[in-house]
Amino acid sequence: MGIDVVRWILNFCMFYSVSVSGEGCSLVLKPSRVVVGFGEPVSVSCEATRPVRVLGWESVISAAHTQQDLSVQWKVDSLIDWIEEPICYGVFFTAPRQCEEKLNLVLYKTPDSVSIRPVNHTGPMIEGREYQLLCEVQNVAPVQYLTLRWYRGQTEVYNHSFSDLTSSSPVQVSSVLLVTPTKAEDGAQYRCVAELELGPEGPQPSPAVTSEPLNASVYFPPVFLSPETQVLDIAAGADVSLNCTATGNPSPIYSWQSSHPVQQERPEDTAVLTSSSLPPGTYTCTASNALEKKSKQFILKAKTKGV
Repeated sequence: MGIDVVRWILNFCMFYSVSVSGEGCSLVLKPSRVVVGFGEPVSVSCEATRPVRVLGWESVISAAHTQQDLSVQWKVDSLIDWIEEPICYGVFFTAPRQCEEKLNLVLYKTPDSVSIRPVNHTGPMIEGREYQLLCEVQNVAPVQYLTLRWYRGQTEVYNHSFSDLTSSSPVQVSSVLLVTPTKAEDGAQYRCVAELELGPEGPQPSPAVTSEPLNASVYFPPVFLSPETQVLDIAAGADVSLNCTATGNPSPIYSWQSSHPVQQERPEDTAVLTSSSLPPGTYTCTASNALEKKSKQFILKAKTKGV
């Protein structure tokens, strides 16, 4: 091999040395991290900190270069390419001969829809039983920045992040909330909020899409406002009021029974029995709904004269 050929190979290798990046590279991206919504414009400047032969951008949709200028711009009017990874490169007069900086680019898209529904269940829930609620999110990106927040009323009860997943293009994801409802949660509203936490370079506050509320109907057995047996001393002809009110879902219906041998007319399905002609004895009220029957007793005693 001739000397001239060897020299040419050495010069070629020196000039086209392996590219470096990071601290050893004389390129600065402004800004260094960009967060842009799907279809929005984007513009980033690449600046060389020392004299440069060629400065440019490698890009799928918008490449650009300049000779000996210290700045070159990458610009897109409407960014819709999910695999776009623009790289700024510079070829310098001195070592390192060539270096490059990859732009930290985040292209995001808020979900098309967020919805919640019960899993394998229809109708009201039963107090004390376990149920699953499913939140479904359609076409969101990037999924690794997504957090699903579950709310009951105004209280956040659970959140689900997807930081262990990686996808630059839109995907469908879901989250399951386990609930064991109590009667206090009858009528509560559940919501699922899909929030993209894109960092300080992203929009503030973080973009979020909220589902329509799911109204919870919880069935629970009758519960008396005052469950203990009541003993009342009554005077002849005095008004007596027996209060058997109970809460429940479905709403309880009421029935009354008396130990007194004389059959008295009793109003149907009333929680409060009021009369001035109730003889002494035991009166039993039963409150019932589709789940259970519960009873409460009232014991009426004749008031002793002079007492």
